[in-house]
Amino acid sequence: MSISIKHLNKLFPNGNQALKNVNLEIPSGMFGLLGPNGAGKSTLMRILVNLLEPTSGEVSIFGHDLLKERKTIRSLLGYLPQDFRFFAKYKTYEFLEYAARLSGMNHSGQRKAAVEKMLETVGLYDVRERYANKLSGGMKRRLGIAQALIHNPKVIIVDEPTTGLDPEERIRFRNLLSETSEKNVAIILSTHIVGDISSACNCMALMNKGEVSFFGSPEEMLKRAEGKVWRLQVSDSELQEIDRHYPVVVTIPSGNGWEIQVVADEIRGFDAEVFPANLEHAYVYHMEHNLNQWKNT
Repeated sequence: MSISIKHLNKLFPNGNQALKNVNLEIPSGMFGLLGPNGAGKSTLMRILVNLLEPTSGEVSIFGHDLLKERKTIRSLLGYLPQDFRFFAKYKTYEFLEYAARLSGMNHSGQRKAAVEKMLETVGLYDVRERYANKLSGGMKRRLGIAQALIHNPKVIIVDEPTTGLDPEERIRFRNLLSETSEKNVAIILSTHIVGDISSACNCMALMNKGEVSFFGSPEEMLKRAEGKVWRLQVSDSELQEIDRHYPVVVTIPSGNGWEIQVVADEIRGFDAEVFPANLEHAYVYHMEHNLNQWKNT
C-alpha cells in the first residue's frame, strides 16, 4: 500500500474531535474520499501534507514515517488545497516556475522544460502570459493541479477539486488525474460530489463525523442499495408525508403531482416500484442506515 493510516485521531483545543480512530490502507491509483462537509476530510488531508499534526496515531507514506521523515515525505507529495490562491504579480508561467523552484528543481533549464511541458499537459500554454489571478475558474484549477504535478510526486492530494467547475471542466480535470494515476502514483481525491468518485475511482472510503464508515470499491457500495431505491408518483400532500419519514433523493414535477425517488428498505402505504440504484442512492442509503441522518419509521 502507498499510504498506511493507523488509529489516527485529531482533537482540537476547542474540544472538537475532527478525526476518530481513522484506519485506511490506500493503494496507488485513484482513491476517493467521500463525505459531507465537516466530515473530517480536509483535516485528514492537512495532516497527510504536514500542515497539521495528529493528536495520536501513525501514518506511513511509501514506507516513510509522517512525523519522523517530514522532509522526505514533502518531496513525495503534490497538494492542491480546496482554497488555492495565486500571487497577483505572477503570470501563469511565472507562477508555475516558482512552484517548480519550491519543489527543489534548481536547474533553470530543467525547470523551463518542466514548466513548458506541464503547461501543455493542462492546456494552459496559450495563456502562459496571462496573470494567474485573471484566469477563469477552470483554468485556475488546472494551474493548481499543474503546480501539484510539476515535480512528478508519488502522492497527489486534491481537496474538493471540482467545486464550482462547469461539467466540461470537471470531466477534463478528472481525466487528467486519471491519466496521472496510471503512472504508479497514488491520488487522493477528497470530495462531497458523488459523481467525481463514481467516474474516476476504483477504491474509496466514506467519512462522516470524523470516522471512516465504509472502505471498498464504488461497486461494493452500490450493491448495498440494490433493491432499496423506489420510484413513486405522489401528490403534494403525499410528498410531504413521505419526506417526513424517508430520504427523497430525486423530485420531478409530473402532471398534478411529483415523480420521486426514495431510498429505503421498504415503502409502506404507497404504490412504489423498484428503481435502478446509482452511487448517489448508495451514498444516501449508507448514511441512513449507518449514520442515522434520516428518521426511520
